Amino acid sequence: MSTASPTATKRVVIEPVTRVEGHGKVSILLDEANHVTQARLHIVEFRGFERYVQGRPYWEMPVLVQRLCGICPVSHHLAAAKALDVIVGADQLPPTAEKMRRLMHYGQMFQSHALHFFHLCSPDLLFGFDADPALRNVLAVADRYPELAVQGVMMRKYGQEIIKATAGKKVHGTGAIPGGINKNLSIEERDGFLKDLAQMTEWAKGALKIARDYTEANLELAGRFGNFDSNFLTLVREDGAMDLYDGQLRAIDAAGEPIFDQVDDQRYRDVLLEEVKDWSYMKFPFIKSIGAEKGWYRVGPLARVNACDRIDTPLAEAERQTFKALTGGKPNPMSLAYHWARMIELLHAVEKIGELLHDPDLQGADRVTRGDRREEGVGIIEAPRGTLIHHYKVNADDQVTMCNLIVSTTHNNTGMNRAVTDVAREFIDGVPEISEGLLNHIEVAVRAYDPCLSCATHAVGQMPLVVKLYDAAGALLDERVKGCEA
Repeated sequence: MSTASPTATKRVVIEPVTRVEGHGKVSILLDEANHVTQARLHIVEFRGFERYVQGRPYWEMPVLVQRLCGICPVSHHLAAAKALDVIVGADQLPPTAEKMRRLMHYGQMFQSHALHFFHLCSPDLLFGFDADPALRNVLAVADRYPELAVQGVMMRKYGQEIIKATAGKKVHGTGAIPGGINKNLSIEERDGFLKDLAQMTEWAKGALKIARDYTEANLELAGRFGNFDSNFLTLVREDGAMDLYDGQLRAIDAAGEPIFDQVDDQRYRDVLLEEVKDWSYMKFPFIKSIGAEKGWYRVGPLARVNACDRIDTPLAEAERQTFKALTGGKPNPMSLAYHWARMIELLHAVEKIGELLHDPDLQGADRVTRGDRREEGVGIIEAPRGTLIHHYKVNADDQVTMCNLIVSTTHNNTGMNRAVTDVAREFIDGVPEISEGLLNHIEVAVRAYDPCLSCATHAVGQMPLVVKLYDAAGALLDERVKGCEA
């Protein structure tokens, strides 16, 4: 934490935000009476993938763009591959290719959700937001709750081994290629995963119970903690069921009414737009028909559980029904409910893994298809953190000429900033002395969304270098801008 007060306005900075992937900070502006006048989440790193992939051969994209992240590379790997399926004319993948990709994806969902719950957010839930910071970490969890710590490690290992078996490596694999997949699953690999499936299912049910019980026992806190109405965006199947790998775009409003539904992934620009603000490297997407001010939305586990009509695995569907009953069937607006929804998806992922492991198509030999070449393609997938869009254009020489990535955390940009503002005003506003525990409330709000900040650092157009010179009283003396056309 750092503070500065060159003028009557005081500035409180949380830098870095901890237990998230990537680098970010939160700045809070207070007036003389310590009332919050502004709170913002800033993304302070810039990656620029959309620019420097231009000129590269299109077939490199599934391997290249996943370097955005070491936590969710599978999501970028598959989204890019899906976009390139369109470009190479692979309108219908062979069953082996699609099911191997799905297994890879559910392995990713399982390990990522386990990582976030057990390693990143559990210290807050188990010890309290105001606990000694020396206690709020995964080492303390391992000391006080050794069985939970072991479960978290072993569940993540199980998901990572599935990724290795389907993508070739646990991190930055090469399994998905334009038009298909480059390997199948051996019987030996399948049997190894089936051996541990029952244990993983029981541990997933236990983790879900922790998240559900915490939410239900702390409804008063959840109602004060980033609890606000919003729109929600997700992919669903044609029958409205949750589908984390493929589907059509659906958006609902705060009352659960549809804004649009069954929008084809290639037409995402018909319904979504993006804007840029001068204080963040993240873009701000919004629903085109509503406009930037009211058209922002949330994505991820909370959006998916809120917006789908059902989940096609029995254990997760029963839990979805309990989740929906809490709010009388209406969308749940609580930021803290992300944890419960995330664990419903954890259980769904292991159920889908079990279904796929029993499918003989995973041992098939027909793994790649091609068709008529196209110059443009879009791939959309539901990454652990939410809807992920990859959009590419290529020229006659097979070079990428345009790349647009709208990642899950970018979709949640406005929602996270709203949560930061609401929590700051609820818990910090007017407080004479701001403790570390109170500031951790802000971080808890950010962590609920499980942001991947390094994935989200992109900008539209040119990003200028701005240097401002202030005197000791805080007055602006001079300003220089470089790298931005007037």
